[in-house]
This record gives sequence, C-alpha cells and structure tokens, in this order.
Amino acid sequence: MKFGKSACIINVGGARYTFPQDVMKDFPLRRLSRLHSCASEREVLEVCDDYDRERNEFFFDRHAEAFGFLMLYAQHGTLRFAPHMCELSFYNEMLYWGLESSHLEFCCQRRLDERMSDTYTRFSEEDRHAEAELPRARRDSKWLERMRRTFEEPTSSVAAQILASVSVIFVIVSMVMLCASTLPDWKTAESNVVEEHRIIEAVCIGWFTAECIVRFIVSRDKCEFVRRPLNIIDLLAITPYYISVTMTVLTGENSQLQRAGVTLRVLRMMRIFWVIKLARHFLGLQTLGLTLRRCYREMVMLLVFICVAMAIFGALAQLLEHGLDLKSGNEEYASIPAACWWVIISMTTVGYGDMYPITVPGRVLGGLCVVSGIVLLALPITFIYHSFVQCYHELKFRSARCTRSLSAEFLN
Repeated sequence: MKFGKSACIINVGGARYTFPQDVMKDFPLRRLSRLHSCASEREVLEVCDDYDRERNEFFFDRHAEAFGFLMLYAQHGTLRFAPHMCELSFYNEMLYWGLESSHLEFCCQRRLDERMSDTYTRFSEEDRHAEAELPRARRDSKWLERMRRTFEEPTSSVAAQILASVSVIFVIVSMVMLCASTLPDWKTAESNVVEEHRIIEAVCIGWFTAECIVRFIVSRDKCEFVRRPLNIIDLLAITPYYISVTMTVLTGENSQLQRAGVTLRVLRMMRIFWVIKLARHFLGLQTLGLTLRRCYREMVMLLVFICVAMAIFGALAQLLEHGLDLKSGNEEYASIPAACWWVIISMTTVGYGDMYPITVPGRVLGGLCVVSGIVLLALPITFIYHSFVQCYHELKFRSARCTRSLSAEFLN
C-alpha cells in the first residue's frame, strides 16, 4: 500500500480503527491484509467500499458490532458469536473479512452447524420446489395453479381460508358424531336417529373424499402427494367407511351386525385420525410436528435412556423383591418384564400404586429409580424445548408474512 502515510484508518459502519501499515501486512483478517498489497486507488476500491486519499481512510459498509468481535479475535485469538445477532449473519461477516468457521470456538462451531442444519431442513426442500415451480407454472394453466394453492395453502387467499374453515367444521362434526356414537344413550336411541346419523356421516365422508381427490388432481407431483404423511392419514381415515359400505352391499348385513366385528370396529375408530388434519390449519400442531422431525435424535436418545434404566432397575427390583426369597417374595415382581412396568411408572413419576416394593432394599432402589428418572428425562427434554420454541417462532414469522401478503391481496 503506497499512499504516503504510515498509518491508515479503517471505518467499518461508522466505527474507526487506526493501524500502522506494517501491521496491516500480516493482519489475521485477509481482506484488510490485501490493502497492503494494493498499488493503486482502483485496486483499493475493489477491496473496500470507499477511500479518502487525504485522510488515508478506508470505508467498509459492514456490521460494526460484528467487526468489533473480529478485532477481539485478532488481538486475543479467540472468536465467538456476537450476542443478539443471528449466527448466519455473523458467519457471513466472517466470510467477508476472510475467516472460516474453523476459526470459531468449538461451542460456537456447534451452534453454527445446528443453525445451518435447521436452515437446510427448512428451506432446502422448499427451494427445490420453488426452482421447479418456475418452468412448470408457465406450462400449467393459471386456474390449476390457483386451485392448487387454494387447497394446499390455507393462508394463500380468502377463498383458501373459507375452504379451510369449512374443512375444519366437517372435521369437528365428524369427531363429535364418532364420540357420541359410543355413548350408551346414543346406542339405545340409535334406532330413531339412524337415518340422520347415516346422512351426516355420508356428507362428511363425501366432503373429505372430494377434497382429497381434487388435491390429488391439481397436485404437481402425484408420487410426492401420495408419500406425504397427512395425505396418508386422509386415506386411512376415509377407507374404513367405504369398506363398511362395500361389505354391506356384498353381505347384506346391516350396520349393527357390521359394528359387531372387531375388524370393522378398529377400522371405524381409525377415523379419529381426522383430528391430525387440523395440523394444516393450526400453528401449534405444525410446531409439534416440525419439532419432532428436527429432534428425532433427542427422542431416540430419550428412549435409549429409558430402556437402559428399565433393564438395570428392572433386574435389580426383581432380584431384591422376589429373587432372594422365592417362597415369601413379592409376587408382583416375579419377572423382569413385570418389574420393568414398575420402573417406567416410577421414572415418569406417575405411580399408579398397582405394584410397589415392600422390602427395605427395594424401597431404597425405588427412590433411586425415581431420582434417576427425573434426571434422565430432563436432559434431552431441554434440547427439545429449545427446538420447540425456535420452530414456533419460525412458523409464526412465516404465518405473519403470509397474512401480510393476504391482506395486501385483499386490499388490491
């Protein structure tokens, strides 16, 4: 750098730093070290945003607080994320100044990896579909695309919101009818209202069937539509009704005889899965599903903790309560599987009271089992809780953005 002054001023977002030229040569931030090799003002402007020759001041329109943390790294050799700043934004600042993720401390590297993994999970599939949508949308007719958005995206338009509200009403009516049909009073009075019940049930099934067929027709990728979990649940909820009707037509049996069959009763109860359809319209259920998908490792870890504790405490409980004295031992702990039931209800602090230890060593073991259960269950639940909060804020932000777009469309 040959501009006649021994010191240069670095101005980053209004924060000014003064450096000797010899320090700039081997500065840890590669973008600043590149200034030392610049031989002309044109080369300098390729590195920074602006340059003042009189004061020998270089201007960078970047985040001042993030640069301050990068300067701490240059002084002390330790780099951590700036508080109250997005990890990805800070990482972009690092890349701009010539640093990599390997320069971060291990704890911050882990945070960055988790953040990038979550971002990839959330946006990668959506981005792929968005890229594929452009040429397809040009080929598809406008009404087909509008129909797809109306049925698949409840917040895309006013018509989509009305359709979603009607669908929710049908789900509620169907659930109320299913629950009421199991009441004793309903069964005794069913001979008088059987026709009304059949009509309501047929109307609900017809609505769900028509909705599912239309969504299948207007979907872009039919194979992807069939593989979606919510669509599989729709199929499992609709199919039992048609199986029941088919058996009525083929065998000539009435509905009372059909419901006496165990298989048909199980199939009929599968209609309770319609409640999961509400996940399309309610933020809380969407948050729960997204959290479970992101935290499957923590869920597996929780199950491993429980299984290991059940094996250890179950074997010890069977030994202390029954194995040491086969004649007068506690018969409720006659086997390890029976003792594992006591372990699981003790670790979860449920305590039904159907079985409990009677010996002193068994009661001491029970206390250890309860304390261990509290500790083991609390460890992974902390990660799940933080992931739930993060997923809730992300979906809430997305919902608010869609609502603003819908309001603008309605006003226009």
